Amino acid sequence: MSSVNTVTEQLTAAGRAIEHDSFAVIDREVGPHAYSLDQWPIVRRMIHANADFDFNGLTDFHPAAVDAGVAAIVSRATRVVADVEMICVGLSAPRLGHFGMRTHQFISDADVIETAKDQGTTRAVQAMRKAHRLGLIDGAIVGIGNAPTALIEIVRLIHEEGARPALVVGMPVGFVSAAESKDLMALETEVPWVVIRGRKGGSTLVVAAIHALLGLAEARELAA
Repeated sequence: MSSVNTVTEQLTAAGRAIEHDSFAVIDREVGPHAYSLDQWPIVRRMIHANADFDFNGLTDFHPAAVDAGVAAIVSRATRVVADVEMICVGLSAPRLGHFGMRTHQFISDADVIETAKDQGTTRAVQAMRKAHRLGLIDGAIVGIGNAPTALIEIVRLIHEEGARPALVVGMPVGFVSAAESKDLMALETEVPWVVIRGRKGGSTLVVAAIHALLGLAEARELAA
């Protein structure tokens, strides 16, 4: 049986070489870090996505985060629920398809917009509530890269409505409530999470983190 990832790698030899060379540069230049062997590929891919070594240190993991995310993926029973369409578009359809995964986002749905206006909340809050009503949050990988209010709402859903995502990848970027929302998520003990501390973040980083988890999941399957 092959022990080399294929589905979660670049499709051409040239593309694979560039990506692997980039990872090698990061490994040489990053300096010391305290991440585990399973955590480091996620952080490294995030650094690769933004060419920003600050994510060595800013990225924080619940102790069960990687195992929970990989287990959900290899179960072929999970999905990605995102706060914005950019995450869904950025994720590789073939890689998701290999694991039977689909993406969901509701930020631009007419009912979400109307309810947000009526209740004086954000679309992101109502999008998370809709996903929960539809039964999509439980067991899902929830990716939040844009809206701090979506991450705050996920925490509320966990505590007040018993929502149980498999993993929350909470990386909203911004100046208002972004850092606070991630600090709030990082207090959670019942649901695993990966967060970026402080103001930095973004949908690109959520995509990078999930792609890294997909790669770890394929490697686990090949090693089985």
